[in-house]
Amino acid sequence: MHDHDWDETYSESEAMWSGNPNAALVAEASKLSPGLALDVGSGEGADAIWLEQQGWEVVGLEPSSVAIERATRAMKAAGVEVEWVHGELGSAFLPHAEYDLVTASYVPLFTDAHTADLLTSLVAPGGHLLVVHHADFDTQVHADHPAYGRELLSPELISEQLPDGWGVITLDNRERAVTHGAGAQHRDDVVLVAQRLN
Repeated sequence: MHDHDWDETYSESEAMWSGNPNAALVAEASKLSPGLALDVGSGEGADAIWLEQQGWEVVGLEPSSVAIERATRAMKAAGVEVEWVHGELGSAFLPHAEYDLVTASYVPLFTDAHTADLLTSLVAPGGHLLVVHHADFDTQVHADHPAYGRELLSPELISEQLPDGWGVITLDNRERAVTHGAGAQHRDDVVLVAQRLN
């Protein structure tokens, strides 16, 4: 999807997401020492703001200007400072070449866009990649969906495309308890945590 598509989507409601950080991100990032983080597809900012509150220096990448406006308000209310970047993975200018943590939660990542290569190239040696998506999403349904039109990349597929010098720490299914916001109907997530070893 292009940025104007996301703006239209976000404009359909005052708040698209729950406003709470992703439980899998909280569980996994809590195990890591804070450093420089990139949150891909930040949405309304809950994950990026939570990471900042834990001592991370966070860059939030988001294609929707509407979402960034909401994320900025939430950031100011939380009293933290996230550096928001408006754009898409692979085309936006990012302020750093590598990050200690790269996260992507429920983001439509595409199989035909060298996405796994893009994500792993942004992780510093010793750093981690954290990808979360719904366990029950059907890649072919999304490929046929007019809003996407392309096959989505799952955490499992990303794990299979990791380059040499990487190790998978976690790849499992987890129950999720989200009562409101987009995606609340999904009950299970797939969580990938991988580390760049050198």
